Amino acid sequence: MSDEIAARLTEMGITLPEAAAPAANYVPYVISGNLLYISGQLPLEGGKVTVSGHLGKTVDVATGQRGAELCAINILAQAKAALGGNLGRIQRVIKLNGFVASAPDFVEQHLVINGASNLIAGVLGEAGKHARAAVGMAALPLNAAVEIDAIMEIAE
Repeated sequence: MSDEIAARLTEMGITLPEAAAPAANYVPYVISGNLLYISGQLPLEGGKVTVSGHLGKTVDVATGQRGAELCAINILAQAKAALGGNLGRIQRVIKLNGFVASAPDFVEQHLVINGASNLIAGVLGEAGKHARAAVGMAALPLNAAVEIDAIMEIAE
């Protein structure tokens, strides 16, 4: 990991966890050429979903944003595992796809996913600025309130 990224994580009070193992029949990441695809990450802490339910029903925006931050932390943990511990190999986060378990009338998915976007950009700087989607869903695995996947350009 680059010293700059490590310093930003420390300043933000973030310790990356061990990358979570897949919960079903898929791999946590795939490297194809210079692209790193990270499977959807849930708001896990200590191996458990910590932000569950539906935005606009049982979860408020601030709590949803914290869930999105946890997803981003888990994305970075997967990237670290994929890249042999060297997050400095990330040249650009190309896209985040954010999925928000939402009540039918909830329309602030974009605000929820800002939690992840802000964290990724804060940790990775210019390389962390990305395109993204923020989509409302009827339900997510394990009753998670948020799930986010990522596509990154990496150096060899």
